[in-house]
Amino acid sequence: MNIEQLESEILDLPEEERARLAQKLLLSLDTPSEDEIAKDWLELARQRAAELDQGLVEPVSAEEVRRKAENLLR
Repeated sequence: MNIEQLESEILDLPEEERARLAQKLLLSLDTPSEDEIAKDWLELARQRAAELDQGLVEPVSAEEVRRKAENLLR
């Protein structure tokens, strides 16, 4: 089946099914690869470490983060 045949069959689908397929296709284009995600996390970790080293931010303990999260959920 070539792209023209596939397109024709897709356009014959009900609107809801075309919308679901369109969403899946768009998500497949926007989803970063695992390597891209790992690279982004590493860059963020380096940036945060530099901010800590330069004294631009103060570290927050895990206990404090947990306490604040619990308070937000109440």
